[in-house]
Amino acid sequence: MPLKTECLVLLVLSWVGSLRAQDENRVVFSLGTFQNVSVPVNGTVQAVVSRIPADVSFITLQFHTQHRNVTLSYSQVPLFGFSVTAEDAGLLSALIPSQSTISWFLNTPDGSSAAAIGVILPYTSTDPVPGACNQEFPMEIDPNIYLKYNLFETTITFAPANLGYGRGEIPPACDVQTDSSTRWRLVYEVYQFFLPEGDQSEQSLISSMERVANVQNVQDNSRKVMSLSSHEKTQFSFMSLPGQGVIFSVIVRDPVLNTSASYIPVHTYACSFNSTLDGCQDLDKVSTKVFFTVLGLAGLFVCFVGHRFFKCELFGMGFGFMAFIFFVLITTTTTLDYNIRLALTALMGVVGGVVLVMSWWRFGSVLACVLVVGLILGFLISSILFFTPLGDLPVFHNDVVFWVVFVCIMVVVPLFFIRWPREGNIMTCGVVGAYTVVLAVNAYTYTSLSYITLDVLKRFLNHNFSRAFISVPLQDIDFIMITVWVVLGVSGIIVQLYREKSRPFFPPSPYVLWKQERERRKTNVLDPSYHKPSLPAQIMGRIRQLTRRAEPAGETTPLLL
Repeated sequence: MPLKTECLVLLVLSWVGSLRAQDENRVVFSLGTFQNVSVPVNGTVQAVVSRIPADVSFITLQFHTQHRNVTLSYSQVPLFGFSVTAEDAGLLSALIPSQSTISWFLNTPDGSSAAAIGVILPYTSTDPVPGACNQEFPMEIDPNIYLKYNLFETTITFAPANLGYGRGEIPPACDVQTDSSTRWRLVYEVYQFFLPEGDQSEQSLISSMERVANVQNVQDNSRKVMSLSSHEKTQFSFMSLPGQGVIFSVIVRDPVLNTSASYIPVHTYACSFNSTLDGCQDLDKVSTKVFFTVLGLAGLFVCFVGHRFFKCELFGMGFGFMAFIFFVLITTTTTLDYNIRLALTALMGVVGGVVLVMSWWRFGSVLACVLVVGLILGFLISSILFFTPLGDLPVFHNDVVFWVVFVCIMVVVPLFFIRWPREGNIMTCGVVGAYTVVLAVNAYTYTSLSYITLDVLKRFLNHNFSRAFISVPLQDIDFIMITVWVVLGVSGIIVQLYREKSRPFFPPSPYVLWKQERERRKTNVLDPSYHKPSLPAQIMGRIRQLTRRAEPAGETTPLLL
């Protein structure tokens, strides 16, 4: 009898434990309210929502994790075409008449545990249906935004939407007609939301996702990038910002009924949390910090005393000019490791600096050297102009137009140096020198100002980068660095103008001075150096003295007796 009792107790406990496990793996949602969800190891979570109002025609469910893929499906066993696997996964379910409860299933593809946040959003029969005219992706109705990225660009793609319809009604045809009574009247809007700079925490992502989950939140908190009609391609490219969190959202609008719906937001850091090489935690390379720290210190020197130490300034400008060109060439033509490319770039930069200094030392052409310096300032000014919203104008997505305008701006700036060479040189020292300090700070803490020149570098290295939208966030650190840049640049220019106002415009070339001194000595008879043998004559005389046989000492003639 005791044995039977024990068996009965074990069966009851097992049954209670099974019920408890089912409850633990069942999450009840409320419409429009975010819910934290934990997926256990080798487990499946059932997401349930009930008491759905009768005026709701379809529902979207979205789950978001920071860097782990989750599988969201209509059935407990995921099936191809009825499930989606991503870090930002979503499903859309059209409701049938009298339906008030619906459920989905969530697990991980590798059976590991995962933590996610989810929300269920309701839509009525007048709202557009995101992804309902899908012809590219596996699911019949796919409200997801698909994202791909590389070092240069991030590309998003989504399926076209359809007009809304009520419960139990037949969906409108997608491509039978193209008049205003079909889905071709729909308009799409693409938005960006930037996470706080340098913040890659999961909590930051969760709070940001809550701010862009539905249509109203997207409009209030995100930046609208562009609008497009249903006749345009639903694929767009943006500049990649490695380490910077970005959330992309798409809203589809029905201008006739004045309704809208949101696709599933998608996020990226343009880097991998799971990679052991070049992951999000390894973006700051030691070699990069060393390179830009030295460059920043040299730039600070040039900013305040560059014109006074003209040879040092020429070396720095020649270094930057040659280093940029060589890095573009070596990156496009070889597959060398980044550290090797950076070392070779520094070496060629030194060569470029020496060549520019020696050209001034030998030929004494200050104007030619200053024009090279002016090209560097022109490059920076042109880069700043295209860093603004001007660079996102559709006309500049054409490579020919972009480079013609860019080069024209770059070449026009040095023309002012012909009329005001000293002032132009001092201005270049202040502006360019202060910007190198900004680049040095960027090696330790993220700032968007580094993309002023990095955008142009990416356009050099990637032929497809022209179609990417150049959009970067300006946050608190960026406004601080803009202030530092302006203060350093203006201070450096004022200090150098004040110090150099009573000095010659430019120091004379040492070689030219030596030639003038030599000519003066040749024609000035009163100069003691006029009677001094030339250097070759002195060397030959010294050699003759060393090779001449020594004369014997003492008297050599016979004595007279």
